[in-house]
Amino acid sequence: MGIIEKIKEIEAEMARTQKNKATEYHLGQLKAKIAKLRTQLLEPPKGTSGAGEGFEVTKFGHGRVALIGFPSVGKSTLLTMLTGTHSEAASYEFTTLTCIPGIIHYNDTKIQLLDLPGIIEGASEGKGRGRQVIAVSKSSDIVLMVLDASKSEGHRQILTKELEAVGLRLNKRPPQIYFKKKKTGGISFNTTAPLTHVDEKLCYQILHEYKIHNAEVLFREDATVDDLIDIIEGNRKYMKCVYVYNKIDVVGIDDVDKLARQPNSIVISCNLKLNLDRLLAKMWDEMGLVRVYTKPQGQQPDFSDPVVLSADRGGCTVEDFCNHIHRSLVKDVKYVLVWGTSARHYPQHCGLAHVLHDEDVVQIVKKKEKNDGEGRGRFKSHSTAPARISDRQKKAPLKQ
Repeated sequence: MGIIEKIKEIEAEMARTQKNKATEYHLGQLKAKIAKLRTQLLEPPKGTSGAGEGFEVTKFGHGRVALIGFPSVGKSTLLTMLTGTHSEAASYEFTTLTCIPGIIHYNDTKIQLLDLPGIIEGASEGKGRGRQVIAVSKSSDIVLMVLDASKSEGHRQILTKELEAVGLRLNKRPPQIYFKKKKTGGISFNTTAPLTHVDEKLCYQILHEYKIHNAEVLFREDATVDDLIDIIEGNRKYMKCVYVYNKIDVVGIDDVDKLARQPNSIVISCNLKLNLDRLLAKMWDEMGLVRVYTKPQGQQPDFSDPVVLSADRGGCTVEDFCNHIHRSLVKDVKYVLVWGTSARHYPQHCGLAHVLHDEDVVQIVKKKEKNDGEGRGRFKSHSTAPARISDRQKKAPLKQ
């Protein structure tokens, strides 16, 4: 029996099992088994060597955005409109067969937009090159899920389910669970919040399913069984996702209003070029890019070429800003002067731990080079006078 058949068999068993207090331990073990099998499914087959068939594109710019959706929902047309890069669009499905990159120039930054082939139901199991598409989307900073406004709402659930099956968690934060394997000492289970979904016995059973008998587990919030399994697996990626409903020109205004009011959703029309500016603004807000402008000492700030930081790519502190310019700059920094929304007054003297905001201006003040062994003031050890008395110049005699 293959891995896919085993997964379907366990899913069928879970579907026919009643959910109550007596069966929650059994369902927890089944969920752990499915997670283990899905992890095996993502691993390359044994005995294969070399690179597999994929369409990974070199990272470029300050951020990466992936377009994911069913075939013929308008992904290629959206890429052409936002970036100017031509992507083949036709009235038949699967027009795009490989990954086509484009660059969006927005707010003095360059954002890479990837047009990926359409994925279908069962993509997580390898249907329709689904695994390659999802692997590329894992390497992006944000996902734009393009949906057809005239189709049923079920498409969104199908795509979310396919992405979650391969370890992508959309619009979720990592659960507050501390987990660490140990060599000895058994399983230590602690909690700082009341738990309603997991208890100590269920946690022990799930850990034993993974053959973990020595570990430390600490719950800092009321987490579910799925959250605990995600932490044990350790290969989950938590990403932001914006749901883009295209083709709003073929549905009624009531349906458009209903779709636009859903969380993390935006409605557009590529045919009539409607709401594309709001899409770019929403994408910018979700990516959380921070532009920092440099100011040389005694000169005006340089607003032409900002240093772009983000919380997902390194961080937004002054230390990250210095590392972005040069790795050796941090040890030479005495303090920095900051103008902008992150400063309490202009300019503010800040250290390396200060968190920068968008469109801040920073001036770096470096330490002065000192020779070893020199004091200051009356403790100065170095004198400009000659070392030997014979070398001193005699003063001119006073005039008679």
